[in-house]
Amino acid sequence: MKVTFCSHDSPHSLGGPFAWIQRLLPDLRNRGIDARCLLLTWGADGPCAATLRAEGFDCPSTPCHELSTDRVIWLLTQLRENPPDIFLPNIVVAGYFAARWLSQSGIPTVGILHSDDPLHRALQDAFVFGRKPFRLSGLVCVSKALEEEVLKRGPKNTAVSRIACGAPVPLKMVKRVPSVLRLAYVGRLTQEQKRIAELTRAFCRATRELPGVAASIFGDGPERSTVERIIASDGSGLPITLEGIVDSTKIQERLLGFDVVVLLSDYEGIPIALMEGMACGCVPVCLRTRSGIPELVEDGVTGLLVNDRGDGFVNAIRRLRDEPGLWQRLSTAARAKISDGYSSEACTNQWVEFLSQMHSRSGAKQPIKIPRRITLPPTHPGFAHQDPRPSGPPLPIQMYRRTRIAAGRWRRIMSGQPLPDKMSGSN
Repeated sequence: MKVTFCSHDSPHSLGGPFAWIQRLLPDLRNRGIDARCLLLTWGADGPCAATLRAEGFDCPSTPCHELSTDRVIWLLTQLRENPPDIFLPNIVVAGYFAARWLSQSGIPTVGILHSDDPLHRALQDAFVFGRKPFRLSGLVCVSKALEEEVLKRGPKNTAVSRIACGAPVPLKMVKRVPSVLRLAYVGRLTQEQKRIAELTRAFCRATRELPGVAASIFGDGPERSTVERIIASDGSGLPITLEGIVDSTKIQERLLGFDVVVLLSDYEGIPIALMEGMACGCVPVCLRTRSGIPELVEDGVTGLLVNDRGDGFVNAIRRLRDEPGLWQRLSTAARAKISDGYSSEACTNQWVEFLSQMHSRSGAKQPIKIPRRITLPPTHPGFAHQDPRPSGPPLPIQMYRRTRIAAGRWRRIMSGQPLPDKMSGSN
């Protein structure tokens, strides 16, 4: 079975979906599935291209075209040259548009909901409940909450499954150092969703008010300078550091040196960094959110949930530092949670089963046809910068209007009628 994924990529491509695809493709290959990835890049190739190509995967890439239609044409051209048995557009909106023409060729198309955000709700609207030609054959949701949201709307033509992204479970486990409680954040340094400024201030407060607590921030992003500024002011002289980017293949080696993994986001899908930390035995301390977090973290059982980034967070860290046996109990349960149902191995097995089911339902394949003119549904506001369209009316309408104007001008000239001012150029 041949499957083709899509992804964006750039030198700054960080976050769960990028780490996930770099792990999933080798795991699928180990189970006999021939996988490849088509990359639309920003600026230059990034870690997805580098990692997957080093593993021997076919990963054609192109700079992201200015318009969605051009992106669709490039994807269809690549897919026609090497047709897959199943196509997964993943996080690329142009890939979802292109899926229409693969469906017409008898190739199943599978979307993926990675997060509880406007983009992924827009993907539901357009490609599960939207115009029939653009509807997907299947949809994978990474969390129970996302799956429930889709099923409540009653999809009619799309098979829905839930498969978490998963994380490797290392042989080693965190060993608690009694003299210090070590906190870690891993992820993008962005204010939207991750609330990195508030998290940094929370780390500063915890290390200031609680002796024997230290904190580190791993990652990069648009708010790096903000994080540096907060550490220099609020965290001056405190045991808090900004560690920068760590390769996704090595992050668990670093997390084995910490006791607590912290995530205080506004929303999530199912956070891979959290699962990576829990698999190492780090105790998760997270803000209560609707999706992903409650599935992994049961308050007082596999971690601690807090209601705010202030007193609630500091009190949770104080409990882990002071309550005898609490950290060890939660650490053991957190690791078992990932090992028992959210390991990379378990999730890859679910992917193999789902892809096999989709493949078995497919009909006879036809050659992929690239239409002369790509007609897309109206743009969805949730797609934002991922769906650039030409300004003004479509080119055929513009040409039609210009032809009518020219014809009217010619008729007036031939009949001897005076031309309007705008046509004649008079003042």
